[in-house]
Amino acid sequence: MGAAPRITIVGASLAGLRTAEAVLALLPEARVTLIGDEASVPYNRPPLSKDVPQALAQGAAEAAQFARLVLRSKIPEGAVQMRLGQAAVSVGPGGVRLADDTLVPGDWIVAASGLRPRRLALPGAEAHRHVLRSFDDAVRLARDLRPGARMVVVGGGFIGCEIAATARKLGLHVTLVEPAPHPMQRALGPRVAGAMAALHRAHGVVVVTGRSVAGLTLEHVILDDGQALEAEVIVEALGSHPNVEWLAGSGADLSDGVLVDDQMRAIGASRILAVGDLARFANPLFDAVPRRVEHWCVPGQTARRAAETIAAQEMGHIPTAGFAPMPSFWSDQHGLRLQAFGAPALADATRVVEGDLTQIGHHPIIVEYLRDGLPVGVLGLGANPAALAAHRARLDAALSTSVAC
Repeated sequence: MGAAPRITIVGASLAGLRTAEAVLALLPEARVTLIGDEASVPYNRPPLSKDVPQALAQGAAEAAQFARLVLRSKIPEGAVQMRLGQAAVSVGPGGVRLADDTLVPGDWIVAASGLRPRRLALPGAEAHRHVLRSFDDAVRLARDLRPGARMVVVGGGFIGCEIAATARKLGLHVTLVEPAPHPMQRALGPRVAGAMAALHRAHGVVVVTGRSVAGLTLEHVILDDGQALEAEVIVEALGSHPNVEWLAGSGADLSDGVLVDDQMRAIGASRILAVGDLARFANPLFDAVPRRVEHWCVPGQTARRAAETIAAQEMGHIPTAGFAPMPSFWSDQHGLRLQAFGAPALADATRVVEGDLTQIGHHPIIVEYLRDGLPVGVLGLGANPAALAAHRARLDAALSTSVAC
């Protein structure tokens, strides 16, 4: 038996923590180090754009709010060496170099460094511009969520729409600016996205589509058609950049996250694996095109796969074949729960199988997503979990058949 393998995980959020758990479950003797650029222990991020800003704005104690976000773990105390508050800056044959010039050795390097928010490439209004990725971001935003204040949210993805809904609930005047014809159109398709836009408007959000931001002043967001939107609070919800700069020179394909095989090994750097939002992999449930998937379920799925790969290699086994995880996501907006399975963004057609999109927010709706006539996703809008589960079972069966073929 050789020396215990050294597993160095860069990224101390959900993907990194779940990788550490999965590795130790399969290789209890492994020496695992978890590196994180934030000084705090791993915590749950999805509530940051949902209920945390509202709670903080209403006076909830910051410490209590953070405590409820801390991720639970089965890792015994002391089983993982934590290197928090230090960013990784490079990787080489000896391991991972940190910002303080420390070298953390690793036989296996797992990239779980996640994403950072995109920003408007424009100057101005610095004092009241916000992004939302960390708990500290949520604290700063909450201080500006005053009833009656005028907020402009730039970007109509899920995070932008969730922030808009939260701000309206708190009594702010909200304008949502989105270049596409509808907010969330890429993820939900035009029919459902159009219905969701109507729901936002019904709750008082001013939805401006087909426009982008051309300038910022102390009091206004200037659009590309010359409109000047009053703005005491600006939220930039423009998507994310993968944090891969520290992997430069490793041999990995970093053109969009980290390109990996079905074992989560980086193409061109077999001792580096990637998990979570960074991993760009093909999912045979749908096709052979590698994609990054920014859903909450993916960190756990890819973490387990990476741990299986490392354990198999260390024990001289052949890793199990095939990796075809079922994606899922959820969102809460204006009291409506959206829950989806599969890949609705790949669809070329939709079919409402229960309810009526004109009644969104009033009655349950289930939408099936199709590509070339075959199901690739299902979405519930305020749907009964049992009803949605039945449609999810149909989707599982259809996608399993496509993999078998």
